[in-house]
Amino acid sequence: MSKKSITDLKSKSKQKYLGDKGLLALIILLSAFVPLSTDLYLPALPKMSDFFQVSVTLTNLTLILFFVFFSIGLLFWGPLSDKYGRRPVLIAGLSIYIAAGFACALSSDIWQLIISRIFQAVGGSAAAAVATAMVKDVYEGRKRESVLAIVQSMVVISPALAPVLGAFMLPYTSWPGLFYALAGIGIISITGGILMEETLPKSSRYKGTVAKSITRLGHVLKNPGFASLLIVFSLVSTASLAFIADSSYIYVNEFGLSEQLFSFYFAINALALIAGPFLYIRLSRSFSRKSIISSGFIILALGGTLVVIFGHISPLIFTLALFPASLMGSCVRPSGVYMMLEQQMEDSGSASALINCFGLVFGSLGMILVSLNGDNLILSVGLINLAVGIACFFGWHLIGRFKITKDTEGFSCNIK
Repeated sequence: MSKKSITDLKSKSKQKYLGDKGLLALIILLSAFVPLSTDLYLPALPKMSDFFQVSVTLTNLTLILFFVFFSIGLLFWGPLSDKYGRRPVLIAGLSIYIAAGFACALSSDIWQLIISRIFQAVGGSAAAAVATAMVKDVYEGRKRESVLAIVQSMVVISPALAPVLGAFMLPYTSWPGLFYALAGIGIISITGGILMEETLPKSSRYKGTVAKSITRLGHVLKNPGFASLLIVFSLVSTASLAFIADSSYIYVNEFGLSEQLFSFYFAINALALIAGPFLYIRLSRSFSRKSIISSGFIILALGGTLVVIFGHISPLIFTLALFPASLMGSCVRPSGVYMMLEQQMEDSGSASALINCFGLVFGSLGMILVSLNGDNLILSVGLINLAVGIACFFGWHLIGRFKITKDTEGFSCNIK
């Protein structure tokens, strides 16, 4: 990112210790907690099944239940941050995450690991809940959309780097070492949280009780513009997480690749995720948001079709067939999050929690759906991408047709 871009993205919140660059870096790291906490140990999943002498399905619970309880935690931490501020919620959640990370590394059986992962999910969800809310706190207008695109771009570097790092760590350490690494990331993050100045002014905090602050989730969901966009853009996670959940089994078990080669092919697909938000910024200079998103959903469906027809031929063809779907799924995310935040003038923590929660709930659904046809995971991944692309395309156009969302500049009721 250029020096000028950093200057343009200066926040409204004065950060004595972190500065504008440090605050942006912290937001990026906090937003990356889901991919870091899952993708780093993806290459180790087959070996973990062997180590604990349990089925693949049981080992996958460490992944699936992480997403489930991460989603539940979001609904607790988000409203709480609207009442008490982002900083105390962040520090409390990360403390739990760090302790649970060490517990995961020290697990002696699969059920101890599963329980530790649940606590790790609950703690880590505080980071994701406040990250998006902090973007709403400190940036405005086009700056906010640019920050969301930059954050999304940097965040998806972690799916590219985490499996590669995990695969290359395995020859030198066993799977517990990967969880020690996650605990270390938590320590770095909590240090940033301690140094951070609060981004939510006291005058903007919710004044009701803790119980009533939780009910603000329902208040946000009653906003038809927010709710309709939430469903459409959360569906995209169904496709992306379906692939992430079973990527190691596709490359290692079905194609017979080594863990190192798996990480290479996975990284190629992750490059599409990295490029997507940058592609959106470039396209938005010449095309409308509506046309970019519509085209993105069409290409998502076409990518799924390519996987269904050609994905079984070789690992390279599977990766290249999925590439356009991953690219456009990532491309539409920044604009989706931006529009959802613009629908809600207050309760940013609750809105942030719902955005992340619904994405993970739909993503968990994708993880379950892809596992239903365990004998042909490649076909399942392709069909899910195809179905999601079609459903999102029609859902997006229904929203535009009935004009139920507020314009992102606040001037009308149509999607621009």
